[in-house]
Amino acid sequence: MNYFSSDFKLGILGGGQLGKMLLAETRKFDIQTFVLDPSNEAPCKFGASEFFTGNLMDFDAVYNFGKKVNLLTIEIENVNLDALKKLEQEGLPIYPSPKTLELIQNKGNQKDFYVAHNIPTAPHQRFIDLDALKDAIALDALEMPFVWKSAQFGYDGNGVKIVRSTIDLDNLPNIECIAEQMIPFKNELAVIVARSVSGEVKTYPVVEMEFHPEANQVEYVICPARIDEKVAQKATEIALKVSNIFNHVGLLAVEMFQTNNDDPSAPHELAKQILVNEVAPRPHNSGHYSIEASYTSQFENHLRAILNLPLGNTNSKVAGIMVNLVGEEGFSGQVVYENIEKIIAIDGVTPHIYGKRETRPFRKMGHVTIVNEDMKIARKIAEEVKNCIRVISQLDNMPI
Repeated sequence: MNYFSSDFKLGILGGGQLGKMLLAETRKFDIQTFVLDPSNEAPCKFGASEFFTGNLMDFDAVYNFGKKVNLLTIEIENVNLDALKKLEQEGLPIYPSPKTLELIQNKGNQKDFYVAHNIPTAPHQRFIDLDALKDAIALDALEMPFVWKSAQFGYDGNGVKIVRSTIDLDNLPNIECIAEQMIPFKNELAVIVARSVSGEVKTYPVVEMEFHPEANQVEYVICPARIDEKVAQKATEIALKVSNIFNHVGLLAVEMFQTNNDDPSAPHELAKQILVNEVAPRPHNSGHYSIEASYTSQFENHLRAILNLPLGNTNSKVAGIMVNLVGEEGFSGQVVYENIEKIIAIDGVTPHIYGKRETRPFRKMGHVTIVNEDMKIARKIAEEVKNCIRVISQLDNMPI
């Protein structure tokens, strides 16, 4: 099929920043792209060939949108699966498949899937709701501390909380959830796997992620990860195993923990030095650095994979560090990027603004990529960027 400068129509469910960055690639290749999102102010609105508003969890909205396109992909997992299954039965190619999405949408199902396939992961228990979890604590069937996670609809640190005492359960929603054993770890790692329709597979280098202590959001993504080569190899092997079992098409971002007990030569049962946390079957925050630092960005490779084109080179040209730009605490309203002109003046610094007009505390508003041949210099500049730029609101920024 001719995708370029043709009548072919690619559909994307979700119009957020991931979709916006994917649109940069479809526009580069002149591929017609339709987008569906619930917000009329979504970042994708002005980059799509056609933009539609609709609830991604509504059967009719998703089904009717799917009938307008020749191939469908996602930039967010929370979409109506029944509509996707019907569209797939009617012959529409959908990547990732509804079957893959069904396994990933629910974190309880996802964790059970890892256990069933001998994928190393932290021990967990599933609960129908918060009341059932509290009952387990009362019966001494669940020990604290643990990590509470909502089974569905969590994102960007939402739906995750460390529980050290029953007080920490206050104000948590009474919904399906999991309790995950807290495992001491030294690094959070990620590997992005690209898999095409025909089965060609490539992996991006292992990255390490540094998190904000309060918001549970990634502050820095560092590529390549500053870890032992044997640990990096093990992480890649596990990511490939996870990718193979899910049998996805497109990208699969595999988030992992490098535990304190990480002797690569120790027996598997004694030292599961790399534990899978969770996966995302789409472009991922941990791969944004690739736009500037890699030969082929994660977004271009997702597009190549779902269109069954040859995958591009996933190696890095230079060291890359991504800094997330999130709304500062205490500021809400019309966004202002204070000092952005100062960071633009620094060599190797590229800001990406997502197109969200309204800021609020910890909302992802953009990111900045820093590239340099020397990782130490890149990390130093990243710190400078982080301390310089502020994501605040116009009203609070005005003189009183």
